[in-house]
Amino acid sequence: MRDTKYEKGTLVKGQKTGIWEYYGYTPSGEKVVLQRYDYDQHQLLYFRPGPDITCHTEVSPGKWSYVRPDQPPLFIGSDVALAEYTSRLNYPPAAQARNIQGKVVVAFVIDTLGHLSNYHLVQRIGGGCDEEALRVARTVPEQWVPARMGRRAVAVEYELPLNFRLAQP
Repeated sequence: MRDTKYEKGTLVKGQKTGIWEYYGYTPSGEKVVLQRYDYDQHQLLYFRPGPDITCHTEVSPGKWSYVRPDQPPLFIGSDVALAEYTSRLNYPPAAQARNIQGKVVVAFVIDTLGHLSNYHLVQRIGGGCDEEALRVARTVPEQWVPARMGRRAVAVEYELPLNFRLAQP
């Protein structure tokens, strides 16, 4: 059994099994369930709705439009788990030397099965940061629950922001 500040569930030989809960905290510090996922059935049982987001969505085969899906794409384990991967940025020496800071946005498609493809840069800052952001985005595992419109899974283009900030002396 693993029970941490952000997750609770059963491990068998290092693999998550059964129903897991993933937690977050409200601005007042209250612990809330963000997701409940059944690893045996590969099924999302619950997610705490967040702010309405508009996604570039494949609304019909080959036709993409900006819409609000009924369920956005969800990284299993919540944004807290996703942040574990996005924090693995290595600041490029060239960017450090030139004091380059800012946000790089990498977009990729999450298909109807939760697979990722078509990585590309939406916002760049240069100095090697763009390439590093792409590298890190490609390390994010394919543990996504696809977006849904009604009862149907839909492909969406997901934008992942990665921030490069130099430590202040």
